[in-house]
Amino acid sequence: MILTKILFLGLFVELSAAACTTKGQRRAWHTLTNTDKLAYINAELCLMKKPAKLGLPGAKTRFDDFQAVHQVQAYLTHYVGAFLPFHRALLSAHENALRTECGYTGWQPYVYWQEQRDTGNFKKSVVLDPTYGFGGDGSGGKCITNGPFANYTNSLGPGYSITSHCIDRQISEMFSGWTGQKDVDACLAKTTWLTAWPCIEDRPHGGGHSGVGGQMSNGVSSPGDPLFYLHHTWLDKMWWDWQAKDLTKRLKEMGGTNIMPDGKPAFPPRPNTIPKPTGAAGDPGTQTTMTHILNMYGNSPNVTIADVMDIGNDLLCYEYVEP
Repeated sequence: MILTKILFLGLFVELSAAACTTKGQRRAWHTLTNTDKLAYINAELCLMKKPAKLGLPGAKTRFDDFQAVHQVQAYLTHYVGAFLPFHRALLSAHENALRTECGYTGWQPYVYWQEQRDTGNFKKSVVLDPTYGFGGDGSGGKCITNGPFANYTNSLGPGYSITSHCIDRQISEMFSGWTGQKDVDACLAKTTWLTAWPCIEDRPHGGGHSGVGGQMSNGVSSPGDPLFYLHHTWLDKMWWDWQAKDLTKRLKEMGGTNIMPDGKPAFPPRPNTIPKPTGAAGDPGTQTTMTHILNMYGNSPNVTIADVMDIGNDLLCYEYVEP
């Protein structure tokens, strides 16, 4: 049994975690059997039926809880050094809920969307299949009308608003063209964290979100579309592939601002109820450090960036499988 000290509900506690002896394997969606695809989809639908439990504004279901964790701190987790670490922690929490609350036996989501395969052609992706995928484009750029999530009523977004609405999409093949292999390779070729992270957050990240469009194109409320998790798992893989090129060095390489600049694309103006961020817990100044705390709002124990740098450690314990 491994003991890891983490911050939970404002207190540092010892979290027991089994030693990582068998790593969970995350695979590309298009390589799964139809049975495995439906298992993941049904687990996500299960979260959509369970009541919210975090008490965050507007959230009605467990699926909403994860969106709310992202929504309430969007300006602390984008265009900052914690961008990739925060999303790695959120993906792990979502994965754990699928397994422990909804009986899912895969990993997060046991899949990723290998977007290079569909760059410039999202509309024909197997990920958007209406039976063994996430449904297709929105009708007239609005509500999705087929697939397993067509009838879900989302209670959060767009942006920081709290409204009841459908999951909407407006696919743009111009933006989906930003997810190609050349864009991935350009980021993997970067030699420092301070150049690699902004590269990943730029075209590959923005291309996937804006390529799907609708809810996914809103930087604050994008987890309202289940495709968010496949997209960000692909980005997490990209980060890990970059780390693996010089693992000893890159497991410890962190930096960049921890205060998001105003006026960034896809981020609507903050309402008056959300204060301008002045830094993040665990960082002594305005730069992102290994002690930066990733806030999960009680959805799972808080962790530091240092805790999530290695996907094969006892806390995360997974690996990526090439298609």
